[in-house]
Amino acid sequence: MTATHPTHGHRTAKHGLATGTMVFAAVMLMITGTLAVFRGIAAIAEDEVFVSTRNYTFAFDLTGWGWIHLILGAVAVLISMGLFQGAGWARVTGVGIAALVIIANFLSLPAYPVWSVIMIAMSAFIIWALCTPRRGDA
Repeated sequence: MTATHPTHGHRTAKHGLATGTMVFAAVMLMITGTLAVFRGIAAIAEDEVFVSTRNYTFAFDLTGWGWIHLILGAVAVLISMGLFQGAGWARVTGVGIAALVIIANFLSLPAYPVWSVIMIAMSAFIIWALCTPRRGDA
């Protein structure tokens, strides 16, 4: 006679939470990347949205910051597509690109302070979600 072991509901719920955080990270990374692309385009076009400050330690011109945000945003969107497909490489690179987005937004704080703080917070949530262990991870 073979013994059967009932599955426990809390294991399934925990796995669902881990999967949910991965989807959350993918969606948030897609949104963050798209917004960074738009921010980069606006900065490259020298829109009147950004503030020009003098005597800032990290002096890039607005066009330089625009290109940085545009490239980071495009890479973030590509990585989020990998996260939607469940690619293992996307999880590690997602943490890396979110960290770079945090650094870029910190360095460009004087140009658009409120939005930079919002993007830093969103990227921190992305890192948290990607670092949440999933069931079966070693």
